[in-house]
Amino acid sequence: MTSSTSEVRSVATADQRDAYLKGLVQRVRAAVTTELALDELRSRAAALLNEQTFPSARDEDWRFTDLADLLAHDFVAAGEASVSEADVADLRLPETAGAQVVVVNGRFSTERSQLHNLPDGVAVGTLRSHSNLQIAERLAQASGHHEVFTALNTVGFQDAVVIWVPRNTVVETPIQIIYLSQPGAAALIAQPRCLVVAESGSALTLIEDFSGLSAAPHFTNAVTELWLDANAQLTHSRIQREGAGTFHIGKTAVTQARDSQYIGTAADFGARLARHNWEIYQTGEQTTTKIYGLGAIARHQHIDTHSLVALSHPHGVVEQQHKAIVDDHAHSVFNGRMAVAQKAQLTNASQLNRNLLLSDKARVDTKPQLEIVADNVKCAHGATVSQLQADEIFYLQSRGISAPQAQRLLIYAFAMEILETIGVETLRSRLAETISQWA
Repeated sequence: MTSSTSEVRSVATADQRDAYLKGLVQRVRAAVTTELALDELRSRAAALLNEQTFPSARDEDWRFTDLADLLAHDFVAAGEASVSEADVADLRLPETAGAQVVVVNGRFSTERSQLHNLPDGVAVGTLRSHSNLQIAERLAQASGHHEVFTALNTVGFQDAVVIWVPRNTVVETPIQIIYLSQPGAAALIAQPRCLVVAESGSALTLIEDFSGLSAAPHFTNAVTELWLDANAQLTHSRIQREGAGTFHIGKTAVTQARDSQYIGTAADFGARLARHNWEIYQTGEQTTTKIYGLGAIARHQHIDTHSLVALSHPHGVVEQQHKAIVDDHAHSVFNGRMAVAQKAQLTNASQLNRNLLLSDKARVDTKPQLEIVADNVKCAHGATVSQLQADEIFYLQSRGISAPQAQRLLIYAFAMEILETIGVETLRSRLAETISQWA
């Protein structure tokens, strides 16, 4: 193909993507039915989208993730939907009894949510039910709100889950949010939104579980905003196991004030194509961030993890480890960026990405990044891509373990280093069982 032909084709593709985004914005905006006094916020997000186009492989942040299959569907905004208790029962965790939110196609399900085991003063519900809180100061105010899919969510989300923990309150029971995707006759886009505010001195464990009920085409565009005030602690698990026909794009935006601690674990197993944008902003001194990720995919699945940790104050601590298990023709992408500003002296940051290829057709693209302006820091990063080692399998066989069992054992050990960071035992056990059946 000549360069001129290539250029013509790329221009046409850009025009098509621009038209697709504008059409999608119109459809999701027209479908908004809730009265939440958010017209100005939505208008600003729509204006941002009007200046952008749909991402393509020509954009550096999307270089390894092709959204062409997504553009083949004219998604319409999901309407009201209901699920049976049988659809939810297997996802409920006993440790979260009485603190469970159920969201179906981006909408809060009053019928299936169970919220009777929470401390006094802790607010868990929807924007409509907690309009008395200072939500306008937090909702869509985190850095990175201009990103195209985040702005699309702001334009079209129907309601949001709100979790607000008052000062010096420790929530002993983990709060679980179960997001269910229920495809319809047409290809649907659902846009779940979640806002969590942990005020000064508070502590909370949050579990987000994205699951699908069908292999039909579906688009989940989710945004979670986590605000940690001074000395707050948040332990967060994000599990994605959507249906085989789902396109899942998610944003987790974390804003940390001084002396706060955020520990996050993300695990991706499902969806046809999944992208998780994890953005963390340390906005105060002596802030601690620990994030762990695991992806396990096969067939023609594609997962993409893009993370940003932005440090702008002294004595910040960051630890990141991300692992991927990739089989068949699957493709895993990791781009981890740590930005250490001039004022972030005495930062201690480490980043490691490890990948395990189980097929010669599998693919991994990894790009760990350190951007350091400060001159008194301790930072390190690294990445590895490897296969199961024949000598390790042989060693286990010499101890009476069959080759398939040896492979499963090695994969299990590889994944458990990440899964052990999940403190809720039932969830950790269920995910470990998923991994144990992988090979």
